[in-house]
Amino acid sequence: MITAINSEVDYKAALAEIERFIDRGARAGTPDGDSLNLLTLLVQDYERKRVESQYPDPIEAIKFRMEQMNLTSRDLIPLIGSRSKVSEVLSRKRPLTLSMVRALHKGLGIPAKALLREQLLFDLGEDAMDWDRFPIREMVARGWIKERVVDIRRQAKEVMQRFFAPLGRDWVPVALYKQTHYVRSARQMDLYALAAWKARVCTRASESLPPVRFEPSVVTPIFMHELAHLSALTDGPKHAREYLAKVGISLVIEPHLPETYIDGAAILAAPDRPVAALTIRHDRIDNFWFVLMHELAHISSHLRGGITTFYDDLDLEDPTNSQELEADRIAGEALIPEKEWSSSPASTLRTPEAVQHLARRLRIHPAIVAGRIRHHYRSYRVLNRLVGQGEVRRLFPETSWSTGR
Repeated sequence: MITAINSEVDYKAALAEIERFIDRGARAGTPDGDSLNLLTLLVQDYERKRVESQYPDPIEAIKFRMEQMNLTSRDLIPLIGSRSKVSEVLSRKRPLTLSMVRALHKGLGIPAKALLREQLLFDLGEDAMDWDRFPIREMVARGWIKERVVDIRRQAKEVMQRFFAPLGRDWVPVALYKQTHYVRSARQMDLYALAAWKARVCTRASESLPPVRFEPSVVTPIFMHELAHLSALTDGPKHAREYLAKVGISLVIEPHLPETYIDGAAILAAPDRPVAALTIRHDRIDNFWFVLMHELAHISSHLRGGITTFYDDLDLEDPTNSQELEADRIAGEALIPEKEWSSSPASTLRTPEAVQHLARRLRIHPAIVAGRIRHHYRSYRVLNRLVGQGEVRRLFPETSWSTGR
């Protein structure tokens, strides 16, 4: 399967492969569905950066075909699902699902590449919100919402408006605009859950603001490498929060919500208020430090040009996005400089002794070296006892560690 799009030839091959997956009836949650999601992400990123697409956005493509075939919205019910869903899709209040894309492609002959283009939620305001799509039950269970919610459909708008109130009236529509954030993931994300999680993170960050104003020039490779030395402490992650506050960066630990699958995010809560948010989805020392360094790289270099948030599922390597590649490189270099790695026994030996040798030389936690070895060899069953499994969440007992899906 195509894993990167670097030319027009790759681009056309990916589009052809997308068509084949849809024709085969790829479904979410299956290997074919995951492959389709990944190919769609690759195509979207290539089009966004290099291609002036000849196709209209998905809704315009549907309306154009309706006009050609003299169809009414009622004719779309068998393809989309119900009169209300048709209305919401055509008014851009509901995104197209894979099943809808498949039905529209087969039923109306609309090219899949047109239907799968990223839908930008322009002009989305409070009246367009599907308030009951926010994961309110989960938010209540986690204590994010304190009030009693009996009827979610009836109470959703009022409950969520109160939840978002500390962040300002216009926050919700902006949080749901796709063009203000980048999502690194091969899996389909619930944008409403992401918006709720981001709001929770920003609210917590605002409750304990750093004592100084952030200056991007502060986060240098030297700064990040010095930060990595804190990993050698048994409670290094807690010290990292204090260390970052001194340069104007908030570090918030907040578990992810179901259907979001993220390890962390870099968020610009205000022009001079960056937030590094970690979910500790994988409760390991090595994972904590790599995710943190990755988000700091975004904060220092990438939160500009209209992008206010990077959401990262770091289980996925993203060769299509130069900013993600750069953040991966900066994070790796901050923890273990390439020069040190290549000259160390750890680069060729998968042994505890090699791990300890390099960790002592760099004054970092052995888990970071063990994690680098596992990643280097793509062997995630070795050195299990050295990656610090189960040693991060316990450092943040104030956090509710309910399990997201």
